[in-house]
Amino acid sequence: MTTPRTTPTGSEGLPWPSLLVLGAATFTMVTAEMLPTAVLPQMSAGLGVPESRTGLLVSVWAAAVVVASFPLVRLVAGRDRRTVIAVALLVLAASSVVTALAPSYGVSVGARLAGAAAVGLLWASANAHVADLVPDRLLARAVAVVLGGATLGMVLGTPLASLVARAVGWRAAFAGLAVVTLLVAVLVRVVVAGAAAGPHPGAAAVPSGRADEGAAGGRGPGQMVAVTAVVGVLLVGHYGAYTYVTRLVEAPAAAVPGGVSALLLVFGLASALGVVLAGRFGARTARALVLSAAGTALALLGLVVVDAHPVVGVAVLVAWGVASGALPPLAQTLILRLGGPERRATAGALIPVVFNGGIAAGAALASVVVARGGAPALPVPAAVVVAVATVALVAVVRAGRRQQAGASASPLPVAR
Repeated sequence: MTTPRTTPTGSEGLPWPSLLVLGAATFTMVTAEMLPTAVLPQMSAGLGVPESRTGLLVSVWAAAVVVASFPLVRLVAGRDRRTVIAVALLVLAASSVVTALAPSYGVSVGARLAGAAAVGLLWASANAHVADLVPDRLLARAVAVVLGGATLGMVLGTPLASLVARAVGWRAAFAGLAVVTLLVAVLVRVVVAGAAAGPHPGAAAVPSGRADEGAAGGRGPGQMVAVTAVVGVLLVGHYGAYTYVTRLVEAPAAAVPGGVSALLLVFGLASALGVVLAGRFGARTARALVLSAAGTALALLGLVVVDAHPVVGVAVLVAWGVASGALPPLAQTLILRLGGPERRATAGALIPVVFNGGIAAGAALASVVVARGGAPALPVPAAVVVAVATVALVAVVRAGRRQQAGASASPLPVAR
């Protein structure tokens, strides 16, 4: 057994080597999830199936993550999370190898199911381990660093895989991902620090008067579950619209060099900026999450006028990218804080379930709207869904503050 190492810290107290390696893990996870969309024509031709069936490999992935996350987290409870992450990465690499060699569509589906189950466990374990590595005051920054890898998976990983598929073949893209994933698995065991036993040495560095609204580990699972449910609704609205982003930005894309591809790159870069801002201004996570959600609702509503002028369209897309890009790190930080050390594994497992559930439900509901009224009918209902969820989030946060204030005024000891 490897002896747990003391968490190395940088000038800001962040364990940069560990966080960067975990960020590389999220890069491989997101790239693996979205890879079929990047090689859709080539993979469909290679397996002899319509593109619609190849596209289902992404939906199957999301469903498997939702179903498998909690059982697998329970199965590995109490084990060194670095080992769990490394082994899950090995399974993901094996899944990519089998997909690269798959002689039929059925084999590729089976490989994708195994990879998705591994990724569900990876997200849960990585989220929980990040919270173990840093004191609460640095949790938002740490989560943002790790999720930066996921953002790069969307911005760079998927386009790079598309280039490989066009130049060499779709099977080479999956094989290349397997090699990268295997390398990251080794780095996890070699570089990532183990969780410190007991309270983190920096935990006392947060003055009680400035504690985050969501830093309430030990407050009970009620608010954690409530926030998770509201975040799920937020994601339904956002991902419902994002599923048809290429259709929604067709008008401004026609006037921009590079067309839709250029605007998707702009959106990805804006999302990356949102992740950075979440880390920079996420000390009060609940408040920042509310602002991010409200900004996402306004940007979705702004999609109604994207065809007014190319400049307007690009501005709305950038605003949407920044606001929605901040949602994942802020939501994950708040859920982890509400779970606290006592429910860290549960909080970590809730995150992939709610995100993948939101993606699947959003895409399904959006398809119904688009089938009836076309893509232009989508922005308003998506904005309404996110706006309603934002109001609910405000209510949940205020209820938590009242509960915290009542607990602080109680003469009885309060578990923390």
